Amino acid sequence: MIANLKAMLKGHSLEFAIGLADDVTKFTDYFHGKHDDLLGNESSDVFGELELVTEADDEEDDYRDEPSGDSEGVVVKVANRIIEEAYSRNVSDIHIESLTGKRGALVRFRVDGECSNFQTIPFSYKKALVSRFKILSKLDIAEKRLPQDGKIKFRTRRGRNIELRVATLPTVGGNEDVVLRILAGGDALPLKKMGLSEYNMENLKTLVERPYGLVLVVGPTGSGKTTTLHAALNFVNRPEKKIWTAEDPVEIVQDGLRQVQVLPKIGLNFARILRAFLRADPDIIMVGETRDEETANTVVEAALTGHLVFSTLHTNSAPETITRLLGMGIDPFNFADSLLGVLAQRLIKRLCPHCRRTYQPDQPEIDSIIAEYGQHPTKPLEIEKGITLYKARGCGHCQKSGYKGRMAIHELLITTDPMRLEIERSAPVAEIRHSAMAGGMLTLKQDGILKVLQGDTDIRQVCSATMK
Repeated sequence: MIANLKAMLKGHSLEFAIGLADDVTKFTDYFHGKHDDLLGNESSDVFGELELVTEADDEEDDYRDEPSGDSEGVVVKVANRIIEEAYSRNVSDIHIESLTGKRGALVRFRVDGECSNFQTIPFSYKKALVSRFKILSKLDIAEKRLPQDGKIKFRTRRGRNIELRVATLPTVGGNEDVVLRILAGGDALPLKKMGLSEYNMENLKTLVERPYGLVLVVGPTGSGKTTTLHAALNFVNRPEKKIWTAEDPVEIVQDGLRQVQVLPKIGLNFARILRAFLRADPDIIMVGETRDEETANTVVEAALTGHLVFSTLHTNSAPETITRLLGMGIDPFNFADSLLGVLAQRLIKRLCPHCRRTYQPDQPEIDSIIAEYGQHPTKPLEIEKGITLYKARGCGHCQKSGYKGRMAIHELLITTDPMRLEIERSAPVAEIRHSAMAGGMLTLKQDGILKVLQGDTDIRQVCSATMK
């Protein structure tokens, strides 16, 4: 057999070693995805190992609040395991909450917008676990009185590189909490996967194919703004276009985009990068967030000088975005000339497709849905008699919750000539909203209700996300 291998791999230097059959099988199974890791039960039982070591430590010293040197490796494995578990469960945020007294720490995961308890960490390992995450994110482990921010680059056992944004905060009793956000990564999604209605899809495509102007995507933190922006960039990403992006952080990498990471510590902020872009022959510019007056004015200037500009803001609706930017102090006439449109979005829970249950709503429920939809000058809601709706039930696919994954609801404001006049005179939000709806805009709630009628979600999720 050795002679045959040497003949097959002629020209290569070979070194032979002896391995047990079980070890070889475990190794090959790992690369074929049959086992979670090469550690076998050791990694799966890491939290149990932590508890066993803690019990041994407690016998020696009931008052020690740091692990012994022999058990430091367990803390490393626990930290890795928390990140691995979070990534495998599609968690968006990991919360390490230090409890007061001798109660240790609570690890919580946020999935589909809601937090749930994952694991408790014994008291004697609380500070060591916090320190481990601070070391991974290159923070000062000695500074426990001030908030700190950092990043972790982590490679999973499957070989996937992920990035986490880390924030530490001092809490009562001399403790520290750690919050880790798993950044989106991966490839840009196509625009058709964004859950846009046919009306919003066609009009958004028209906006992003314009040669110049300003397009904004707005919503609260975690509403998918970056994902939508990259889907739009993916749609217009062609060899004949030069596209620059300024992001904090760079979460999604696309070929054809020249992407720049914001570095506030050295003064490389959005406004400074954007001014550099204007000297770098751009066709399309994406600014990750318009945070201040300087950035807002530079964004408008770029849109007025023959560039298509994308950016985001943290606002609650499309009409409110206009008044927010005017409140920053930008020139209303330049803003009116540059703005093409504003897409606002929120994420809501999607009904589990495996277990959602059909039902016939009674007339009071239909009347309630119509009332929630409200008046619309061009698109009133009509519900046919005998309509079938869906409700949550719960199954193994959705952990008995009735919901699996999230979807977006949108409102797309398209700037019209009457609206430009309103912007120039800094009209109130209600007036801008009325003009937008007259031009065909559906509000977030109205778009959500149409998705209720399509069976994608339920009215409770829509009302919860759009509550004022």
